[in-house]
Amino acid sequence: MTLSSLGRVVLFLVPLALVVTIPLPVSAVAPDTKEGEWVPLFNGKNMDGWTPKITGYELGDNHADTFRVEGGVMKVSYDKYKEFGGKFGHIFYKDKFSHYRLKVEYRFVGEQCKGGEGWAIRNSGIMFHCQDPKTMAKDQKFPVSIEAQFLGGLGKGNRTTNNMCSPGTNVVLDGKLFTTHCTNSKSKTYHGDAWVTAEIEVNGSGTVKHFVEGELVMQYEKPQLDPKDADAKKLIKDEKNLLLEEGYISLQAESHPVEFRKVEIRVVKK
Repeated sequence: MTLSSLGRVVLFLVPLALVVTIPLPVSAVAPDTKEGEWVPLFNGKNMDGWTPKITGYELGDNHADTFRVEGGVMKVSYDKYKEFGGKFGHIFYKDKFSHYRLKVEYRFVGEQCKGGEGWAIRNSGIMFHCQDPKTMAKDQKFPVSIEAQFLGGLGKGNRTTNNMCSPGTNVVLDGKLFTTHCTNSKSKTYHGDAWVTAEIEVNGSGTVKHFVEGELVMQYEKPQLDPKDADAKKLIKDEKNLLLEEGYISLQAESHPVEFRKVEIRVVKK
């Protein structure tokens, strides 16, 4: 082939190359989550885009049909369990996110699974800035993450929701490094099985805000890995920079049946 004919071939091939799909880098915004628009992560029909990880089982093994979609709702169910047995579960969305606002509608139903922990009655949550679920140990109970913790009222007394817990992580609260790992919001208590709308506003490694029914109930900043935590230690690449700028999102299963009717995200500028 002569040089001139080779040039003609290259010119012919260039337009075809333009239609090749180039994979996004892992930190890029997913193509179905346009900046500034509310986009559903749960389609109301099936668990497309979501992968379960249950303690003691491999990633993708939805033990005893724990997570399922019925009537347009994603459910955490235990009707096929004999007892809970420490099988904490999380279902992960396929993409990472960094700067966004996430909205979830949830409610607690029915009775806790036999063998569940006392503190886990009417207890679930959103885990965000999660480690890659592929890096979780088979017997790991919780992903290294920040949790927006959902608690349902017990029929009497006060029990706030959209609290903060930090498995394998720390945050800065009121200007000080907070290492206690759980603290309450200032929300009201939601008894019964009514739907509750919870939101989190996440600004990378900056400020995080929690909202319940549109009201700001908690604020903190600088989510970061806990260098004293065994699971977090495996993820630390630079001990001088522990801040978490992005991560995966998961919904939690802690032994009490819970339903998620809506999971929506609005990606925002950094």
